[in-house]
Amino acid sequence: MKQYVVDELRPDDFRKLKEYLDASFAVPGFDRLYWLPLDEHLYAEVQKSHSDCQPFYFALELTDQRLACELLVRTNNRVRCDCIRYATETQRNWLLEVVDSFFDRLNITI
Repeated sequence: MKQYVVDELRPDDFRKLKEYLDASFAVPGFDRLYWLPLDEHLYAEVQKSHSDCQPFYFALELTDQRLACELLVRTNNRVRCDCIRYATETQRNWLLEVVDSFFDRLNITI
């Protein structure tokens, strides 16, 4: 699995990040797993055409020492579909910018 990983989180940074992610992107029933919605204007053509599969997300997993962000664009409506695919370059860059902004917002130095 292709991922963007930020590791070596300090305990205080983990706590701040967990509180923020819990409040903003929590997946009900799953501790430390988060769905980051992909901005609709970034959908690839096949994703735009699959209205039944929308919205699309990136999965984020937080552990005590790292945040792992899958580069697979997913839907919570289906397990397999042509629209579930690795991020385009634009989608990937957006993900990295958004995740990096979490650390800026929370004053976490990485």
